[in-house]
Amino acid sequence: MFLDVKGLKINYRTVYGNLEAVKSLDLSVEKGETVAVVGESGCGKSTLGHSLVRLLPPNAKYEGKVILDGKDVFALKGKALRMYRGGEVFMIFQDPLNSLNPVKRVDDQMLEAVGMREQIAGREFDREDALKDIIDGLNGVRMPDPEVILRRYPHQLSGGQIQRIVIAMALVMKPKLLIADEPTSALDVTIQAQVIKLIKDLKKEYGMSVIFITHDMAVAYTIADRFLVMYAGQLSELGPVNDVVSKPLHPYSVALVNSIPNKSRKEGKLVAIPGSPPNMLAPPTGCRFHPRCPQVMDICRTEDPLEKEVGGRLLRCHLFD
Repeated sequence: MFLDVKGLKINYRTVYGNLEAVKSLDLSVEKGETVAVVGESGCGKSTLGHSLVRLLPPNAKYEGKVILDGKDVFALKGKALRMYRGGEVFMIFQDPLNSLNPVKRVDDQMLEAVGMREQIAGREFDREDALKDIIDGLNGVRMPDPEVILRRYPHQLSGGQIQRIVIAMALVMKPKLLIADEPTSALDVTIQAQVIKLIKDLKKEYGMSVIFITHDMAVAYTIADRFLVMYAGQLSELGPVNDVVSKPLHPYSVALVNSIPNKSRKEGKLVAIPGSPPNMLAPPTGCRFHPRCPQVMDICRTEDPLEKEVGGRLLRCHLFD
């Protein structure tokens, strides 16, 4: 197993109390596989991604195990942690405009990334060779006039251009695991399609694994091998993408699939999920989805369902006890 997450728990200590962002999450990712993490805002998707690169804020407390290619991620410190972030895993953040340092030119920031790569590999840094690799990376993401782009500052570029630069950094770094946190949410539809294709090409060329975090199941469907559906910090359903979309089992997965815009709906109305996600400072007892679930039973209100395997999928739902 390339990535193995066991019993992951993440709590935030706040002035209002303890916020339980992720609870008892298990996830495995094979080498070269893409897993899409989907769910509504506030369900713990980004917290999961940040925990895998050890970028949680100081008020976060985490438990459990994260093993990446044999390394215990939570045990890494100092130089080993810096080398892990640069060489083993690379994260594309949600807002492209905040991904780069606004007071540094693009070439300086990309040269820093190449310098870290050379340090990890134990090689001497050569600026000319590094610039050649950077231009190759920008050409790889179909960036026009890369030599001109390199001399600009982030505020002189569009969101789509910045996102391509960040993906080009991933091309240069060649990580084993790419984590993409809502990489297309701030982009127009045309650029979205281009970014998705770039990530797919990157995965195919370098054989890397991808965790694609999004609230858009339609976008995730075009790139993922498996879906991890999260609700209120917990796994709801995990299975092959075609199975989850064509025949979702968990009531929350059913609701998400039914909310996807569909040209065949003649009435022209989207099917919304009733209610709102819970307050994670005081989550509901039992199954966290039960206040919004159309198939709720008495046991759902009092007992948290255990994770179980049903037809090759992992589920947390009393309907399948």
